[in-house]
Amino acid sequence: MCGIAGAFNTPYASQYVYLQIYSLQHRGQESVGISSSDGSKIETVKRPGRVLEAIKKEDLERLSGNSAIAHVRYSTAGDSGARNAQPIVKETPFGPTAVVHNGNIVNFLPLREELVSKGIKFEYSSDTELFLNLLLLEEREEVKNLHPADRNVIPKLVGALKRLEGAYSFLMLFKDKIIAGRDPFGFRPLCLGRKGKALLFASESCAFDVVEGEFWRELKPGEILVADSRGIRSYFPFEDTQKAQCIFEFVYFSRPDSYIFGEWVYNVRKKLGAQLAKEDDVKADIVVPVPDSGVVPAIGYSQEKGIPLEMGLIRNHYVGRSFIEPTQELRNLRVLMKLSPNRAVLRGKRVVVIDDSLVRGTTSKRIVAMLRRAGAKEIHMRIASPPVIGPCYYGIDTPTKEELIANRMSLEDIKNFIGVDSLRYLSLEGLRKSVTDESNFCDACFSNSYPIPVERVAISRNRLTTAKGEV
Repeated sequence: MCGIAGAFNTPYASQYVYLQIYSLQHRGQESVGISSSDGSKIETVKRPGRVLEAIKKEDLERLSGNSAIAHVRYSTAGDSGARNAQPIVKETPFGPTAVVHNGNIVNFLPLREELVSKGIKFEYSSDTELFLNLLLLEEREEVKNLHPADRNVIPKLVGALKRLEGAYSFLMLFKDKIIAGRDPFGFRPLCLGRKGKALLFASESCAFDVVEGEFWRELKPGEILVADSRGIRSYFPFEDTQKAQCIFEFVYFSRPDSYIFGEWVYNVRKKLGAQLAKEDDVKADIVVPVPDSGVVPAIGYSQEKGIPLEMGLIRNHYVGRSFIEPTQELRNLRVLMKLSPNRAVLRGKRVVVIDDSLVRGTTSKRIVAMLRRAGAKEIHMRIASPPVIGPCYYGIDTPTKEELIANRMSLEDIKNFIGVDSLRYLSLEGLRKSVTDESNFCDACFSNSYPIPVERVAISRNRLTTAKGEV
């Protein structure tokens, strides 16, 4: 999972994307990078770490120009750390080109092997490099209603994109333009915003607020948008297909103040909690959310049940998100650093604990032990999403079924493992009821129903997992 941002037609482009990508820090904390163009050259700064520590004032001063793109990374394909930090910049037939990408290309390794056999070199182990290396091929696709200014780049780009399988929302920076695109399924979000004459791009709409921009619209699934001095043009070169927007964006990844996939994340999360309450018959004294992503569903649950909500867990906001730490050991340490029990409200109480999801179970186990030590009389864990039973091949770090506790244990065994008095998940039907049009969403991690034939995806993904850090 990653966050991407862009700005076009403003002398403050690098400053804008710096602030935007800071607003998207929750989507990735391993590395950050910015590329900018002044019309003649592209400058890039990228480093491991988080935005505020990694990018310095002198970096922004060097990143001049009226267009820029930026990226924060959480690796799901390729090495973590500095090596695969984005933007990736290479020379293409259209001059120096930078790209940032959110999602996973599931046929990365077969395509990589094909390109290497044709003499094309790869410098990174990230699937994002495919976007640039495929432009080196001679393949072109006919595109209807092509603007004269796009006669060279768009047919080659569309030819490249039609070779890709999987999830991608991307931004490409050329010397004189930005091109944005989403895959035909629309797995990952990509929003457009405006500030005066400037055009803004971001994974989530919350990134526009920090620069006092306004949300305009979302890029449509399968849309390719060009922004240059001539204006804005959109192409739709793919055949119509059923949307498969990631429903886990609502459950966990996106910020609650964001607008994605045609809905406010806050509203959907609150519905998840209310629906969970309707499916539950537990008796309790207080509702306690696991901050931060459990807070909004806990509000919905509390209001539906009429049980008071109390902040029984206090979060240290200087610690990052434990789910997106790259190793289990780091995730375990983050739990102890991140959360503290609030004994003032817990002692002697029957507690309903609301969390957004239960993937591996180790975080929940530590939280429950913490609440027991603080004096909670009963602990009833309620999860505002169904059991995660399937790996995600489209950009979430659940690569094998062995890591998913719901595949290894029964409900009773999970309850005993994490040490609660009772455990309940939101039903799959309840999850689907919480979005406006369930047919537009991918819920494969909860249902095992994959938009791309799972046999083909699994083969590619297993090869990718084996090669991670080695290619």
